[in-house]
Amino acid sequence: MTFKVDKLQVTNFRNLQPDIIQFSSGINCILGENGNGKTNILEAIHVLATKKSFRKNTGFPQYLGIDGEKTEILFSSVFKNEEETQMSLSAKINQDASLFFVNGKPVKRTPEIKLLFINPFDSYQFHNTAAFRRSFIDTYLGMLNPEYKKNLSKYNSALRQRNTLLKKKPSHFREMVKSFNQQLAQYGIPITKERLNFLEEIRPFCGETFKTIFSEEHDLQIVLDTRVTQLDEKFLLNMLEERRQKDEDAGHTTYCIHKDDYTLLFDGLNSFDYCSLGQQKMSYLSLLFAYIELFRYKYKSFPIVLIDDVSGELDRYRWKRLVDYLETRKFQVLITTANEKFKEELDRIEGANRIHVDAGSIIQ
Repeated sequence: MTFKVDKLQVTNFRNLQPDIIQFSSGINCILGENGNGKTNILEAIHVLATKKSFRKNTGFPQYLGIDGEKTEILFSSVFKNEEETQMSLSAKINQDASLFFVNGKPVKRTPEIKLLFINPFDSYQFHNTAAFRRSFIDTYLGMLNPEYKKNLSKYNSALRQRNTLLKKKPSHFREMVKSFNQQLAQYGIPITKERLNFLEEIRPFCGETFKTIFSEEHDLQIVLDTRVTQLDEKFLLNMLEERRQKDEDAGHTTYCIHKDDYTLLFDGLNSFDYCSLGQQKMSYLSLLFAYIELFRYKYKSFPIVLIDDVSGELDRYRWKRLVDYLETRKFQVLITTANEKFKEELDRIEGANRIHVDAGSIIQ
């Protein structure tokens, strides 16, 4: 089931005042000078929907507003599904616990609300950090495929236990390591298959999205860099056994599918090596919007799209192309900007909802 956010109110969350924010089901332009709280609105929705921030190393102490009289953060919201049925989602968060409520009743698990956060500065991390690329694919593939998410969780659990054995080397640890080898192979092969399938599915959307947004025709695709040349459990078991001594010496699992990497190809060339920074950022944005198109193709619906000020990364012509693209799509967008020129492009969108933020206060 797909949800869109309709209303939000937060108390004691960063600098935001407890004003009720009303969102449209289409494009929502969040405007204001830098440092006034635009991104905090996006973060509040992200925390409420996913129980975590998109910012790194962030938790309750960072969320809590410095002017809050109580050391507790309150969230209150209304979401609507595709049938326009309303669902209230609220939460109380403090240093020790997080309590969530759906339609006023306490719940342990909240309904899954699909979100996609776009920050163009992440392009640098994507192109420079293998761990970021792996996390990127795992996150978004997990949104599309719950079975992948489940297998990955089981794989990571087995990997942690195997690494503990390799580090501490208790008596008879080799026999126990063999048991975890079986689990790594059992879950590693379907994980690799799903990664390859995902990359094949998203490929036709990548170049088309790049052309639609940036009016340039390029072949854009992302490929898996793996040593798993045979999608067979026995193959992976043999690989782990062959590396057993190296793993024992290192005290951890030196290679398995958790070390696989991804390469973004721009006209067949590695975008990290051959693209300008501008082309890298455009490629990264195109990959994210290609994912949205794939999501729509598979689910006949869209995630909520949170875009944190891309205007500084694009020239005016490309701003216009991006706005034209957003205007023709049917997904809910919350986009922030402090750039007056970009704001002018957003202002011309008929029916766009404008939310002005001034020192944490909302003017609508």
